[in-house]
Amino acid sequence: MRRLPQVLFISGLALAVGSWPCRAQDAPAAGKSFATDVKPLLEKYCWDCHGDGMDKGEVNFDAFTDEASVLGARKLWAGAQFHIAQWTMPPAKKEQPTPAEREFLTHYLDDLLNPVDPANPDPGRVTIRRLNRVEYNNTVRDLLGVTTRPADDFPEDDTGYGFDNIGDVLALSPLLMERYLLAADRVLNEAIPPGPPPSVTVTRGPRDLHGAGFPQDSDRLLAFSAETETDFTIATPGEYMVRTRVWQDAAGDEPARVELKIGENPPVKSTVKADKRDEAQTVETRLFLIEGTHAVRVAFTNDFYNADEPNPDKRDRNLHVAAVELEGPLKTEPKPLNETMTRLFAAPAGGEAEDETGARAVLGRFAARSFRRGPESTETDRLTRIYKAVRQQGEDHRGAMRVAMKAALVSPHFLYRIERARDPKDTAARVTDIDEFSLASRLSYWLWSSMPDDELLSLAYRGELRANLPAQVRRLLQDAKARALPENFAGQWLELRTLNVAAPDKDRFPDYSPELRDAMRRETEELFAAIVRENKPVTEILGASYTFLNARLAAFYGIPGVNGDEFRRVDLPPDSHRRGVLTHAAVLTVTSDPTRTSPVKRGKWVLENMLGITPPPPPPNVPALEEDAHAELTGSVRQRLEQHRSKPGCASCHALIDPIGFGLEGFNAIGQWRDKDGNFPVDSSGVLTTGQSFQSAAELAQVLLTDRRDTFLRALTGKMLTYALGRGVEPSDRPALDQILARMKTDGDTFESLIFGIIDSVPFQKRRGPAYPEAK
Repeated sequence: MRRLPQVLFISGLALAVGSWPCRAQDAPAAGKSFATDVKPLLEKYCWDCHGDGMDKGEVNFDAFTDEASVLGARKLWAGAQFHIAQWTMPPAKKEQPTPAEREFLTHYLDDLLNPVDPANPDPGRVTIRRLNRVEYNNTVRDLLGVTTRPADDFPEDDTGYGFDNIGDVLALSPLLMERYLLAADRVLNEAIPPGPPPSVTVTRGPRDLHGAGFPQDSDRLLAFSAETETDFTIATPGEYMVRTRVWQDAAGDEPARVELKIGENPPVKSTVKADKRDEAQTVETRLFLIEGTHAVRVAFTNDFYNADEPNPDKRDRNLHVAAVELEGPLKTEPKPLNETMTRLFAAPAGGEAEDETGARAVLGRFAARSFRRGPESTETDRLTRIYKAVRQQGEDHRGAMRVAMKAALVSPHFLYRIERARDPKDTAARVTDIDEFSLASRLSYWLWSSMPDDELLSLAYRGELRANLPAQVRRLLQDAKARALPENFAGQWLELRTLNVAAPDKDRFPDYSPELRDAMRRETEELFAAIVRENKPVTEILGASYTFLNARLAAFYGIPGVNGDEFRRVDLPPDSHRRGVLTHAAVLTVTSDPTRTSPVKRGKWVLENMLGITPPPPPPNVPALEEDAHAELTGSVRQRLEQHRSKPGCASCHALIDPIGFGLEGFNAIGQWRDKDGNFPVDSSGVLTTGQSFQSAAELAQVLLTDRRDTFLRALTGKMLTYALGRGVEPSDRPALDQILARMKTDGDTFESLIFGIIDSVPFQKRRGPAYPEAK
């Protein structure tokens, strides 16, 4: 094993809280010492390479004699803990510790490096969290009743611990602040439509007209019966005046006749009496025009020509069109408020007056919803002063309300989730319950990726939310907005979002298309949504004997009997190669290279996402796997990778990663089943470092559901807790994880048992007080 010190802290600390099975209170490490219980094991199994002066991989244990010396080299021992736990050390050819000895060493080092006092749990403190892009869109949707998604134009959110709702990484740049200001205007203009714009006149001159006629400097000449026309675009529905100025060249025994036509409306007919340019006659009509583009046509309908007329000025009747004008809007109907804003603007008695008193009442209600708590009187005062100042500048009621509400939408109390101390006077408290408004926000932003609704806020106002948590949580999970869990939690945990940037080679995989890609992602989301909706065991993520397909994806999988674009549940036949998300095409595609499968990426994905194990990074300057056509003729991807991993510095980590990836080699780079990799038969067998063997993807999933079940459940719980809290899981969270897992075991590992276990946990219900010293 080469360059071990580079990986110690990165992998070891993550494993301290993420991958060990639950432990009983009488943990095997309790009451043991380094000198008498640990060092003899190190001398027995590690000394050949790391003792008596040996420092293979730049690691030597000679200097460590007691607990203090171990604590002085945390990174080194965190890495040692990782390799002991994952059975990657000692090397396979060396004498191996018994499972009991490995468990003892693992838990001893865990307890020593990451001491936790279960009697005095530390809930930690979450950094105040800016709303991410998804949360912003959903929040303005539910707050204002708008369909606009302004956050789609915001800069990408940074991620931490695999999620984009982590408070520590959600910074606020000047560019994003500018976008917030623009977004506030955009959503408020949709929610509270502005009044009509001032009336203006738009004139189209002779050269702006098209169709028949001859453009001249001062008019357009219609020398025969025909039409000239132009278009006007209406932004505000209302009444408009449409007019044209015309005159004639008189001939024959009647004057010229003209028709003014607007869209499908009846034409306005008139007789032209004006014979001179400076006496041009106006033909006009006032009518209601809807939003959109309207064609306005001027038609000359009675052409006349007599070559025998002795007076040359009377031989030819023509029409001259000087211009076409649109004036307006002259009268409009104000756009009504949507349902959400109608409720907000309506007082309990039926409506607030459009004055300062009425504005204060509405702004108070708006602040309560936008700040997701009871507003302070000073906050409502400030919003009302803004309203008053804007009214004094001549703005109408709605316009002034938009400006005041904009101030709320760019306030930190809207843009951030700020959890305030429950009792401001109790500043020295070590641990305090979060207040019920914060609890409401934690619930809704976790399960809905949006703000608390009126029912949650009402219970929080009355101090009754905690007493009604079970019913409220079930209500939230059954609501359509709980779709946020499969889309945002599962979408990031399972890396489904990266499917949009996957680029399988078009020549090798011609079946791959945007429509197939979307169906792949939808399959995995629907499976997760069904587990949520039906409260199924979370182990079905790995072992479900059913999936969700439409005709396109079913044909891709070779499953008959599925028609149409609609997704529906399909029970997989007993001989199917597919079971759970490991065999979903979305997962298999995002863990592949453009031209081939990648057992390393797939193995790493399973380790990190299903088992909560972060493999060490590769050493520097490791050559890439050969990819050219000649290399493909020398062996399958597995065969070439086995040769590659035999190189110094690669074997130990690849022994952890590759066997898992080999188990998925029966699926190509876009998730189709295959028996051959090029000209070589596929071998999907493998042996984990922990000793379990398997012959296929289905058997691999079964190993994860049996021998590694506790590891999977702890990893999933850690991921969900991270997503729920908006911070990474710390060693101090280990007692909470143990309690959640114990509850899940009692309740059959159902999804609700996971959710309620997190909700009832110390990290979710409490926060560290301001005077509590920060962790070092």
